Amino acid sequence: MKIAVVGAGAIGGYLGARLALAGEDVTFIARNQNLAAINARGFRLILEDGSEQHAATARAVQHMADAGAQDAVLLTLKAHQVRDVLPDLRSLFGPKTMVVTMINGLPWWYFHRLAGPFEGRRLDSVDPGGTIAAHIEPERIIGSVVYPATELVEPGVVRVIEGNRFTLGELDGSRSERIEALSQTFMRAGFKSPVARDIRSEIWIKLWGNLSFNPISALSHATLQDICRFPLTRTLVERMMTEAQSIAEKLGVVFKVSMAQRIAGAEAIGAHKTSMLQDVEHGRALELEALVGAVVELGRITDTPTPHIDAIYAVTRLLGQTLAAQQGRLAIQPV
Repeated sequence: MKIAVVGAGAIGGYLGARLALAGEDVTFIARNQNLAAINARGFRLILEDGSEQHAATARAVQHMADAGAQDAVLLTLKAHQVRDVLPDLRSLFGPKTMVVTMINGLPWWYFHRLAGPFEGRRLDSVDPGGTIAAHIEPERIIGSVVYPATELVEPGVVRVIEGNRFTLGELDGSRSERIEALSQTFMRAGFKSPVARDIRSEIWIKLWGNLSFNPISALSHATLQDICRFPLTRTLVERMMTEAQSIAEKLGVVFKVSMAQRIAGAEAIGAHKTSMLQDVEHGRALELEALVGAVVELGRITDTPTPHIDAIYAVTRLLGQTLAAQQGRLAIQPV
């Protein structure tokens, strides 16, 4: 399968390297040091047990037009970065190209083919003005939930912290020929890649924790296990998750795990910094709208009160605005 990975960071690197090692025709879309490193040395993975895998023949290009039409395009960017690649993205599209959205949070396509009173609505928090929807035809889209925790430790090198599962799903819940082929391709590369009948419910299970853990960690500089074990923040997480569950259930979402199980799963990851905390420490834009702002918006759409989510969203958004205005970063340093 001919696959372009748009976003050669931690998750994109993990996916692309393993797919290339499995014999797929993979092209990374990369820039700057990452581009140079991949083309000079390929892509290297450091696995959970410390062993390494080296996709020595990995290829990267800066301009999407140089890659040409693909069978599948893996969008492994942060949600707020998608708009930046839209002008060039269509050069990767052929008549049957799939676009796999491997992005945290609520996707811009959430209401497409969602049966019920909200079908066809737009999430302005993640797609202001409908720009993304206008550039990517909904029939191309494959939904996905990304479970692994990984880290880009240097250009062209990714450390796998834990996990190898990438759930896939058609927006209408069908088991199409194309999604079966994509799932098989991922599994040949060593990933767990189940096909979900209800990809939105799968997205909510991950989002359920992320909408609280990510901003709380960004504000407190605490790890997942610290947030779960500190009584006050654990209670705050539970209240935010309760508000989110009320919204999701109004949208037809079925939670297959309990809140206690979801929190326990986060705690089990251990002393891990969330992606939002890492962004604060490195002075990067926060992935706030897809993880929290969209939930606030859905609360308004479904007429669901979200006082705890609203409060955390407000102060985290101010933090992101302050860091951006001062072009700064914020990290705790030893005294």
